[in-house]
Amino acid sequence: MFNKILIANRGEIAVRIIRACREMGIKTLAVYSEADREALHTRLADGAICIGPAKSKDSYLNITSLISAMEVADAEAVHPGYGFLAENAGFAEACEKCGIKFIGPTSNTMRLMGNKVQAKRLAEELKVPVLPWSNRGLSDEKEALEVSKKIGFPVLIKAASGGGGRGMKLVHTQASLASAFNTAKSEAVAAFGDGEVFIERFCELPRHIEIQVMADEHGNIIHLGERECSIQRRHQKILEECPSPAVDARLRHKMGESAVRLAKGIGYSNVGTVEYLLDKNRNFYFMEMNTRVQVEHPVTEMVTGVDLVKSQIRIALGEKLRLKQRNVTMKGHSIECRINAEDPKTFMPCPGKITELVMPGGLGVRVDTAIYCGYNVPPHYDNLLAKLIVHADTREEAIARMTRALEEFHIGGIKTNIPLHLRIMRDHDFIAGNTNIDFLSRFT
Repeated sequence: MFNKILIANRGEIAVRIIRACREMGIKTLAVYSEADREALHTRLADGAICIGPAKSKDSYLNITSLISAMEVADAEAVHPGYGFLAENAGFAEACEKCGIKFIGPTSNTMRLMGNKVQAKRLAEELKVPVLPWSNRGLSDEKEALEVSKKIGFPVLIKAASGGGGRGMKLVHTQASLASAFNTAKSEAVAAFGDGEVFIERFCELPRHIEIQVMADEHGNIIHLGERECSIQRRHQKILEECPSPAVDARLRHKMGESAVRLAKGIGYSNVGTVEYLLDKNRNFYFMEMNTRVQVEHPVTEMVTGVDLVKSQIRIALGEKLRLKQRNVTMKGHSIECRINAEDPKTFMPCPGKITELVMPGGLGVRVDTAIYCGYNVPPHYDNLLAKLIVHADTREEAIARMTRALEEFHIGGIKTNIPLHLRIMRDHDFIAGNTNIDFLSRFT
């Protein structure tokens, strides 16, 4: 067992990891920026070290400061959470060189899947379905035009590195291709320091479905079913559920088997997520693999009963998986709403002091958060305040439970997107399970 784990993150995910470690008898070391001096994760951990100023690049993204903190505090392992350095192969490699266990895949595996061009090539080689695409990174507009004509318009131009919709452009005609191509390259350079882009066929109004995989360091790999992640704004998810109302047992088996085949083919270990697009004909296509724990992991935990964070730690300790695929069961339905500090009409961030706080509770209600009454929400980071998760026997009951929980949830002093989530819960298409990645367009 590890004696001490450094948590290279902040907010609700840092609190989530601290709680898992405490139950396992592991000491935790929190790190914080000057803006997070009064953050909840610094209070709950067994120790805390300031690693720099408010700006992420000077603190949570500062590999040198993080390694120094681990060495000073004698931490044997680091949990990166999600975001920040969670998928940074350079950070994982630095930990490996210093003899610190990175709780996640190896740096080599991370590099394999970190570049979308390379990842799609690997997926094709492993017989995982992909959309027709350029089969390589593209260097200029002429090459992009030749590929687009072959694939057929409309097409998507996508950055090979990064995500979140940056460096992504939808192109309907030849006339608009050159401008979109150059803009996508410029955005990719600015956001990720890498101008490589590729082109794939545009899939109209798909669902976004992801498969949770879990692999130990002995070659055992299983999947824990799917999550429905189609409700997004600007390619950022705001609501997820498990299981998907669009996936039956047969499709779940096919998608899960495909995800396991990919993970096994690249020698993956720890938890990860294989993301797919599902079209109107129920054909699925590989998008990317996230080599970390996901923001939405609680819905999988609620339905399968598997603690994914504890599983990550056990895998990092060299343990074999405690579950075999035949033993994985999915019971009931779970929904997660991401509660953000933002204006529900304009979606503008809304940092500030929380003056009142009433959290929901009751059977089947879980709140993952790091906020408290009197807490000042800083303007420097992602505006996620809390994840409200419910579980019930059926999807209908889960929607009713989430509606009740949202009505109870009160955060005073700042604006939040709770009213938007309530609108979604009462929407006829959502209730019927008729969602796709364009679902939120009617709400804006």
